[in-house]
Amino acid sequence: MQLSGRCLCRALTFKVSGEIIRTGHCHCESCRRATSSPVTTFLCAATDDVTFSGETLRHYASSPGVRRGFCGNCGSPMSFETETRPGEIDLYVAALDDATGVGITQHWYWNERVAFLHCEDDLPKRED
Repeated sequence: MQLSGRCLCRALTFKVSGEIIRTGHCHCESCRRATSSPVTTFLCAATDDVTFSGETLRHYASSPGVRRGFCGNCGSPMSFETETRPGEIDLYVAALDDATGVGITQHWYWNERVAFLHCEDDLPKRED
């Protein structure tokens, strides 16, 4: 599967050449604050299978062992990496040019979800 995506200003693009490792909707407070959204949806891929082009991917250390990538031009959030999963990178599904065929398989940090958003699906809802 070949996937591609970009930031809002189109200055930073990415391609994923390998398989998706996992997908999920993240409800943690940190992701909500980083995106100003009630939930964030990620796909995880091997770092070696992802290439960024154009504008330099900038990083912010949002907590110990975690860095969030964003476009240095428009500020669009682009990636999430944690030392607890070396060799993996999470990308925002909403940044994809075409997310057709990317099935979301679970909810993460369900215990941190916002009360005003109601998710009525049969996906597993994990506390971490």
